[in-house]
Amino acid sequence: MTTLQHCQTLDANDPLRTLREHFQLPPDTIYLDGNSLGVIPAAAPARIADVVTREWGTDLIQSWNKNGWFSLPQRVGDRIARLIGAGAGEVVATDTTSINLYKVLSAALNIAAEDRPAARRIVSERSNFPTDLYIAEALCKERGLELVLVEPEGIAAALTDDVAVLMLTHVNYRTGAMHDMPAVTAAAHAAGALMVWDLAHSAGAVPVDLNGANADFAVGCGYKYLNGGPGAPAFVWVNPRHTDRCWQPLAGWWGHAAPFAFTPDYQPAPGITRYQCGTQPIISLSALECGLDVFTAAETLGGMAALRAKSLALTDLFIQLVQERCAGHGLGLATPLAHSQRGSQVCLTKDEGAYAIVQALIARGVVGDFRAGDSSTGSGRTGSTDILRFGFTPLYIGFEDVWNAVEHLKQVLETGEWQRPEFNQKHAVT
Repeated sequence: MTTLQHCQTLDANDPLRTLREHFQLPPDTIYLDGNSLGVIPAAAPARIADVVTREWGTDLIQSWNKNGWFSLPQRVGDRIARLIGAGAGEVVATDTTSINLYKVLSAALNIAAEDRPAARRIVSERSNFPTDLYIAEALCKERGLELVLVEPEGIAAALTDDVAVLMLTHVNYRTGAMHDMPAVTAAAHAAGALMVWDLAHSAGAVPVDLNGANADFAVGCGYKYLNGGPGAPAFVWVNPRHTDRCWQPLAGWWGHAAPFAFTPDYQPAPGITRYQCGTQPIISLSALECGLDVFTAAETLGGMAALRAKSLALTDLFIQLVQERCAGHGLGLATPLAHSQRGSQVCLTKDEGAYAIVQALIARGVVGDFRAGDSSTGSGRTGSTDILRFGFTPLYIGFEDVWNAVEHLKQVLETGEWQRPEFNQKHAVT
């Protein structure tokens, strides 16, 4: 049986433990929700204050040139590129994940219509994050296409010769299950389809190699594992072989080849810059840079490979301790045990009381979140069962945190604390 002392020893011997100093963590809080919103980097308040008071307050409009505001989306994009297996000049940080998905999915459909006009379907996973499905549904209605939703095990069979695009999230938001990116991309290409990846639960959490996988398009957000703050700019990547083939649909002036020429006609910029639209959110981009600074510090300690190893050790420990110490309370495991199939989160299932258990844990300072089951997926499937979701960000979570989190979970279950009325009152955000 694993002991608290063993976990403390693991922390003492952890070469990544100093990275926690780069963040401001609330006292008496075990934060296991970085897969929804990362914590604030310690450098962010001063950096944001400097942008506001000096760059905006004193330098004003000169900051577009003097302080490099104009090129900030590309500079931040290049730093994200290092985490997702993309090259310099291939990523831009801009807009939101939903907006960027609309851009790349539209571009992919335009390319497919030109190359394979008979391909009239988009295939995705039924349990994909809803915004991805909503964007795809809207585009299908607009273009008279069909959106086909399948279970994970049905993806290969769904790749018929009439599929234009396969659109998947690399790590499933509900279960933490991770797709084999190279294999799935190769299968899509073998069927003639283009591959669009959502990296919202991957970037900064697991190693990603978009170019190595020969993917076509990818998007992701900046506020989860990248710790860019609430509503942080997202990012978009396009394989260079596709970038200049077509316009993206939101042809705004920041995507123009010469935005300050102010021509009445649109001339798309070469490369990924054309995937910008309007004026960029400089304060938010500056905050996101602070989150990326921590990954630069992590490079000297082994980079993403070391972060991935620690993430797997943390999630292995959490699963083991839950199974050892919380048995008999009706908890199931939705997250795969195989390392090759697991992201950086662990999702437990519970037929009754999942929301209240999460609320009781939050009251104790253990912050996770809840995802409701979807009865439309069918009885007995993971999607129809309520989820207690815990994210393990190796930049600031330690092994003693895992022990203490499971101890709190054990106490909440054993005492029936979760049944108290205040923990059963639903909030707007779960």
